[in-house]
Amino acid sequence: MRALRGRRFLLCLLVTAAPLALAAPPDDSLLRRGEYLYRAGGCAGCHTDEKHGGAENAGGRAIESPFGTFYAPNITPDPVHGIGKWSEADFLRALRDGKSPAGSHYYPAFPYTSYTLLYDDDMRALWAYLRSRPAVARANTPHDLAWYVVRPALRVWKALYFTPGPFASNGGSGRVNRGAYLATAAAHCVECHTPRGRLGGLKKDLSYAGTREGPDGDVVPNITPDKDTGIGRWREGDLAYYLETGIMPDGDSAGDLMAEVIDSGLRFLTKDDLRAIAAYIFTLAPIEHAVRKPRERSKYE
Repeated sequence: MRALRGRRFLLCLLVTAAPLALAAPPDDSLLRRGEYLYRAGGCAGCHTDEKHGGAENAGGRAIESPFGTFYAPNITPDPVHGIGKWSEADFLRALRDGKSPAGSHYYPAFPYTSYTLLYDDDMRALWAYLRSRPAVARANTPHDLAWYVVRPALRVWKALYFTPGPFASNGGSGRVNRGAYLATAAAHCVECHTPRGRLGGLKKDLSYAGTREGPDGDVVPNITPDKDTGIGRWREGDLAYYLETGIMPDGDSAGDLMAEVIDSGLRFLTKDDLRAIAAYIFTLAPIEHAVRKPRERSKYE
């Protein structure tokens, strides 16, 4: 009888200890991987209202668009205003399917159309890193959108413009595939460098060819290898160096949003990964698409 009670006690101990084991903090390698993806994705740039002294990832940054003003949400582990009550599965569904824990559709100002390409393990690493950051109790700012921009319509929008699923190799070299993954999934370059149609979907025939109506109404350049309207006069090394430093081949420097993307994100990537992104960009088909007003150009533009 005493032995039976001992076994029961041991079984009870194992059962109650299991949740404690699951709650153990993630290891350093997972956090480092998550931070790397966090930098590559430029998460802080969108989710921090730096202009008004906001805390990192606490939301509130305004993003102007033709459909109104979106305000980035709080993605700190705060349980009331942030993602503190989310599960890992909730987070993966947000990135993969563009849905909230309650099942509502997210507006594509949150670029889940690119984040869906992330591998599950990378999503989990990013989740672990975000959970390790300080919680900030800042309430989210409601979007200020045109009357016709409503969530129920997003089901139709997704049917037209969204294909969920992880990145698949394009058959290129290992370096080009690595660059393609970083550029299309993590850094989501296509989201800013591609013009959009009237409903906000990307014009895929002009992928990476630039737009006059980028975030906040900024002009975003053509980064295809077209020699007249893109970066066809650059070399791969020029582009990799630009992504690290913001310095162009002619000595000019990145400005506005791209300077922020580099300063808060891309400069933290390894030189090998920056070269991989550059190698991928130079495999794109050149597209002649002028997005700037006619003016005298340097030989590198």
